[in-house]
Amino acid sequence: MTAAVQLRNLRKVYDGAPPITALDGITLDMAAGTIYGLLGPNGAGKTTAIGICTTKVRATGGAATVAGLDVAHDAVAVRRQVGVASQAITLDRSCTVAENLYYHCRYFGLAAADSRDRAATLLERFLIADRRDAMPNQLSGGLAQRVQLARAIAHRPSVLFLDEPTAGLDPQSRLALWDLVATLRGEGLTVVLTTHYMEEADRLCERVAVVDHGRILAEGTPAELKRDSGGTAVVDVALGDREAARAALDGVSGVSEVHDTERGLRILVSADGGGVPRVVSRIAEHHLTDLKVVEPSLETVFIRLTGRDLRE
Repeated sequence: MTAAVQLRNLRKVYDGAPPITALDGITLDMAAGTIYGLLGPNGAGKTTAIGICTTKVRATGGAATVAGLDVAHDAVAVRRQVGVASQAITLDRSCTVAENLYYHCRYFGLAAADSRDRAATLLERFLIADRRDAMPNQLSGGLAQRVQLARAIAHRPSVLFLDEPTAGLDPQSRLALWDLVATLRGEGLTVVLTTHYMEEADRLCERVAVVDHGRILAEGTPAELKRDSGGTAVVDVALGDREAARAALDGVSGVSEVHDTERGLRILVSADGGGVPRVVSRIAEHHLTDLKVVEPSLETVFIRLTGRDLRE
């Protein structure tokens, strides 16, 4: 499939004492007409990658192309091909909902009549026509994000970048936004989504790259990544005698890794139906106060790769 976004050995180092490496040579191909997810914790490098692709951040090294255009040498052309909606609400607070859409179209060169028609179409499509005269500060978080999404596609871009668009939204608003994104993908738009919500990536994305510390740790379809995790379950335990519990786990069948946590231990164990009970029986006598089991998911893929939660 044709790549809508290509990253080649992309690097970004921010000046400072010491310098901060946000991207450490990542290479990715994101196919046209798909939803591609960049999955990782805060500070992983996801937003920096989006910033480079949308010409807001200049790379230190490597190359990036969007819709076949080099982001460094064809920045103006790239901006016409991309739409962006981020976690932060960036609507013009001095304009109504309808005006935000209208002036966005005008900014990208549409005639006045065409801009009015496009704005009216988007208001109906995104179910915000009844709020056309509302000001941004009168909208709920979910409605404001819906307006941002409508504005992001108003000039008909070929690639839509969504940078953690559902962070902080209530579950109902999040599900509604998922449906809108899936509809846009069904119409042929390429969507690049950054998120630290595992369910969001699993439900929406055809392919996912797991990112941490500016590097690609794994890449593939959600099903491939979960399969490659080896059916691992994660057992988080809070207990009083960490070292004794760690020693008790030596030789327990199915235990692959044991990591220290703030409250106790994180144990990666085979999810074969017997692994978790074997672990619990071994550590129960070591002042066990709490236990949480996470079944195989994209979250367990990340924990297996890094030993920490996606939200850390």
